[in-house]
Amino acid sequence: MIVMKFGGTSVADAPRIRTVVRLARERLDRRPVVVVSALAGVTNLLIDLAHRALKGATGVQEIRDRHRAVLEDLGLPPDLVAEEVDDLRSLLKGITLVGELTPRSLDCIMSFGERLSSKVVAAAFRAEGLEARACNAYDIGLVTDDRFGSANPLESCYEGLGRNLAKVEGIPVVTGFIGRDRRGNITTLGRGGSDYSASIVGRAVGAEEIQIWTDVDGVMSADPKLCPKARSLEVLSFAEASELAYYGAKVVHPSTMIPAIVAQIPVRVLNTYRPEHPGTVILAKAPPARGGVKSIACRSRLSLITVTSTRMLMQTGFMARIFEVLGRHEVVIDMVATSEVTVSLTTDTRRDLEPALAELREIAEVEVEKNHAIVCLVGEGIRATGGTLASVFETLREARIRPRMVSFAASNVNVSILVPERSVARAVKTLHARFFE
Repeated sequence: MIVMKFGGTSVADAPRIRTVVRLARERLDRRPVVVVSALAGVTNLLIDLAHRALKGATGVQEIRDRHRAVLEDLGLPPDLVAEEVDDLRSLLKGITLVGELTPRSLDCIMSFGERLSSKVVAAAFRAEGLEARACNAYDIGLVTDDRFGSANPLESCYEGLGRNLAKVEGIPVVTGFIGRDRRGNITTLGRGGSDYSASIVGRAVGAEEIQIWTDVDGVMSADPKLCPKARSLEVLSFAEASELAYYGAKVVHPSTMIPAIVAQIPVRVLNTYRPEHPGTVILAKAPPARGGVKSIACRSRLSLITVTSTRMLMQTGFMARIFEVLGRHEVVIDMVATSEVTVSLTTDTRRDLEPALAELREIAEVEVEKNHAIVCLVGEGIRATGGTLASVFETLREARIRPRMVSFAASNVNVSILVPERSVARAVKTLHARFFE
């Protein structure tokens, strides 16, 4: 059995959905389970509709027209998803009446993208003579915690989810991105969470492979928009792929690796526009690259926070207090550097940092510098490869880019460098040229 996940661009319109049907038909002997995202752009539209509802606008015409056009192009009944569209309208009216948009109600609204697309794709399979059934993930056992907007599956859900999928006749077409908490509320797994859903489903059914079908030839040596000479990678380890996902590679969702790592299931990233391309396979272990570096990723919109206090000097517990404050305010830290009286760390600028910073200022001086980015060079054994760090610094010096922080010894998989955000594109380009071109 394999899991085939198709992202928004892979189910964007009727021709792409026909390609999905063909790709699954060609793999019927491997008993595919299909996981789908919302049609391209629909999740953003749903979020916009939710915020419009707060201002009194409850129309769903754009959603209806988008799906009706795809259904008509596929030769399917245009009212196939009328019930779901009516439910969406009712929910939007409720938000208008209450005058409040909670994380719980926003998750419910966003879930309609996958609920609609799964029905469309399953109907397309049936129209081509293949038995298929649309399955809302929460109806077949995907139970999560109640962290709306970024939920995680409960460990206890896997057995029931696998058992229910085994009972489905034909090809299960499962909604990505969504689940349900123990109280019955619909939850979402975070933007891009359909990858995560595919990995959860793969572990639940004991898949031989999890396939992530997207619009690029696998995982690349860098973002091809920044580096036109970027090339696809044949193989990555779970550790390498997890680092790349976390530090900005757009192909694989950061959480996708977790269930796959637990179950030791290979993940293969493929291109629906070029299905003949072998893509990138992600395995528990992978051979190192010559030169140590396999890929370069970057993550922008970061803040550099510097905490300074003479009370750190020779004192126990001070660092623990800093991180207790940050943990309580759910501030996620990317990089850390320390000296005798100073701690420097980086975090996402998009979070509201002020409550945490106010507490830190009660015990220390705190300086915040925005507009930074992390450039991350990834490869198994990178720490043991001689000359890597020297090459990085030489390349940045020649490009007149001044690093603010470096993390090297903390991992044998990556070298992370903090640079000014205005320099991140130039840093990636020049480092890619040094290591790959």
